[in-house]
Amino acid sequence: MENKDRKGSELLSWVRVIVIAVVLAMVIDNVFIINANVPSGSMNNTIATHSRVLGLRTVYWNHSPQRGDIVVFKYPVAKALSKETRKALKIHKTYVKRVIGLPGETVAIRDGKIYIDGSDTPLEEDYLPEKWIKLNTDQTYHVPEGCYFMLGDNRNNSADSRYWTGEALSTGAAATEEEAEQFRYVPESDIEGKVYFCYWPLGKIGGLY
Repeated sequence: MENKDRKGSELLSWVRVIVIAVVLAMVIDNVFIINANVPSGSMNNTIATHSRVLGLRTVYWNHSPQRGDIVVFKYPVAKALSKETRKALKIHKTYVKRVIGLPGETVAIRDGKIYIDGSDTPLEEDYLPEKWIKLNTDQTYHVPEGCYFMLGDNRNNSADSRYWTGEALSTGAAATEEEAEQFRYVPESDIEGKVYFCYWPLGKIGGLY
């Protein structure tokens, strides 16, 4: 009888350890750490297609996102669609892009260069993988307060802030162009964290900048 009680006690102890470990893992993953899959090539060559990356949710607890940060955020159009619609259209709930325009700024794109608030000096973007030729000129965006303008590093193949109004209209998330404009920008509250590290594939392991 004593032997059975001991085995039962040991089993209960193991169950407790497993439960605590699972709860801790869930808390860490949902409160502190971001573990994200990047299914597309929109961030090439910084982040390769089908990479897995890690980030911190805590980094923006004390300060706001900065220009150049690579962030995970809730895709504005997806938020307005039902789960069934997202699934049918294969629309992801979260995106990984680079912060380009900050709250209240004017972002102008001319000849594959980005100019902020009328500056004559373009942003230095040495992370671009190739010459930017798609939707790369005569574009001006006024970023609302509390929101951010996002672009992928692979500008010739990136569904980013330049295109989201079109998807909002085509999916029915917005009925008019004026209504669709709100989907172009990401509210700060929808930015889940900053991406720091790629751990898969093995050949791409390293820090992200």
